[in-house]
Amino acid sequence: MNMTVEQAGLMLADPVSYTDETRLHQALTLLRRESPVHHVRAPGYDPFYAVTRHADVMRIERDNALWLNEPRPVLAKSEFDRLAREQAAQGFALKTLIHLDDPQHRVVRAVGADWFRPKAMRALESRVQDLARRYVDRMAGYGGECDFATQVTVHYPLYVILSLLGLPESDFPRMLKLTQELFGGADAENRRGESPEDSFAVMMDFFTYFQELTAARRAHPTDDLASAIANATVDGKPLDDLETTSYYVIIATAGHDTTSSTVAGGLHALIEHPGQLVRLRENPGLLPLAVDEMIRWVTPVKEFMRTASADTTLNGVPIGEGESVLLSYPSANRDEEVFTDPFAFDVGRDPNRHLAFGFGVHYCLGAALARMELRALFAELLPRLDSVELAGQPEWTATTFVGGIKHLPIRYKLRQ
Repeated sequence: MNMTVEQAGLMLADPVSYTDETRLHQALTLLRRESPVHHVRAPGYDPFYAVTRHADVMRIERDNALWLNEPRPVLAKSEFDRLAREQAAQGFALKTLIHLDDPQHRVVRAVGADWFRPKAMRALESRVQDLARRYVDRMAGYGGECDFATQVTVHYPLYVILSLLGLPESDFPRMLKLTQELFGGADAENRRGESPEDSFAVMMDFFTYFQELTAARRAHPTDDLASAIANATVDGKPLDDLETTSYYVIIATAGHDTTSSTVAGGLHALIEHPGQLVRLRENPGLLPLAVDEMIRWVTPVKEFMRTASADTTLNGVPIGEGESVLLSYPSANRDEEVFTDPFAFDVGRDPNRHLAFGFGVHYCLGAALARMELRALFAELLPRLDSVELAGQPEWTATTFVGGIKHLPIRYKLRQ
């Protein structure tokens, strides 16, 4: 079906667009070619410019003094943006790393940075490998058929990140539900409700849980990331309740939903490209490259927003101070100017200059952990996997922010 440039731009503000990847990428390809900095006026949303070329996204990410995360870090309907501004004015709004600009961003990011450096990743590796083995063993017990997304991928990375935080396994189901509600606000299956108040209630549940956690870790510090956050100081002062909760929320949610989407989408890509599955199984040394190709292919973070702090131009389009741009990562990661044959899934793609982790000062804090989790799971799964095929239609999450496959029914033969 043919579409106009205007229709293509409107798709970026429609959560349902992300449930049909073929049509979505037709729209993004059209925008890259015809209107790479495209003004979008979508009903219910404040206007924005859709930025779809890799080079333009890089340019914006590099210049974090001109292009600010505040006050509009992600795409949301006008009523949600208004509620967020009201909460901020009252001093009651979460400010995670994606909300912050320098110099505050740099200081707050440093609180948890050491926990994601190579030394810390090596210390966590055996735990990640154990969890990968646990979930592949669990697949073996399902009798050759399962919903890979709901029975494996939503649990595995959540257990990893909550283990890093030091939360008890008895709390993991509660965190899973809250995470799905937080990112699934546009998805009928996952959301708590449709109103801004429903979204606010989810945040309040996070706030209550993490306030209790902070108090416990300050009273009895332990050797985990939750204790590091609870007892951190900035300019000699401990983080306040909103700052600690914001930190926990970004770690617990971003460290889970993005990776689970990529694991499910990675296996789906291998099923849809059986030649690449054979190639990877015969050449396990390709796994690090294959993992980055899965991340590019899925691109679980669909967008971030930036707001111009001064009048400027982008690709010849004038953008005024206070106007916002949407950085389309799925589009940048299929840019024909950067990727050879971008719509081919290639487990040996090298170089792979994908932007799924962002770029510059806001580069994803957990990128090394996400790669390690993907490597561990597929290193455990692929040698034991004799065959795999779809056992039904995959389903994607309706979202404009974070998501991917939410149901992946598969049939398989797995060695014990």
